Amino acid sequence: MIRAVQSDLDETSRHVGRDRLSPHVLEAMRRVPRHEFVPEDLKPHAYENRPLPIGYGQTISQPYIVALMTELLDLKPDDTVLEIGTGSGYQAAVLAECAREVYSIEIIPELAETAQSRLLRLGYRNVTVKTGDGYFGWEERAPFDAIIVTAAATHIPPPLVHQLKPGGTMVIPVGPPFMVQHLTLVKKTEDGKVSTRQLLPVAFVPLIGGKRTP
Repeated sequence: MIRAVQSDLDETSRHVGRDRLSPHVLEAMRRVPRHEFVPEDLKPHAYENRPLPIGYGQTISQPYIVALMTELLDLKPDDTVLEIGTGSGYQAAVLAECAREVYSIEIIPELAETAQSRLLRLGYRNVTVKTGDGYFGWEERAPFDAIIVTAAATHIPPPLVHQLKPGGTMVIPVGPPFMVQHLTLVKKTEDGKVSTRQLLPVAFVPLIGGKRTP
């Protein structure tokens, strides 16, 4: 799996500006047991470099995408991260290997409950999962050093930008549902200025929930 991830990084390096994983992200990808996060009948395919269905119309992301999005956050050991879209909990586990605290929001209650139980069973006690609409973030735990969104939004949610610390980074797929989207890097400077950069085309399930206003 790691070899396939590195191969994909080589192919996309000119778009994303990264041609290899940093040691702590590489170690996180090696340590997290992906087979624990997929349905029983798909365990033989757990270490293939592709997304897999996890039920409720959701997927566990391709390992390359998980590694790339984690890498783009430039996480430090003391960082606090917000994840939007817990899903199976796999991305949260990778983040938990790289950061001090991970807060994750999942809109589907059954997935949120299963992911939290799974993460605790695997020893990830620095991950807190709640059920909710991730578009609005987690104001009570803000601000965050980094924010990662694992479902495609039609626009960058203003509440998430607001909850990002000065000097922080957000990675989010942006685009219409079930069409071409773009993985987007959002940076907030120390004085609060926000910049965005489209990196490469991607395909994510849509960010679902209530009314959204750009």
